[in-house]
Amino acid sequence: MLFNARFFMKIFIRAKPNAKEEGIKKLDGINYVVSVKEPPIKGKANEAIRNALAVYFKTSSANVRIVSGYSSRNKVIEII
Repeated sequence: MLFNARFFMKIFIRAKPNAKEEGIKKLDGINYVVSVKEPPIKGKANEAIRNALAVYFKTSSANVRIVSGYSSRNKVIEII
């Protein structure tokens, strides 16, 4: 029996747009602070957060999805 097994990891982040320096700080197993230089206008910061997390977790940005918190600093992210 064959099946497509996908493993998901759910993390909680605190976004810091318009930061002077970009970076990801791990607080504990599932909580992170992500700082990006892009402003929170027209989804630019969300896209930058997705790209930063993709690099951090060594995956494609297509595998990083914002589950909730599109317009909030507190976001729930799902990584495949």
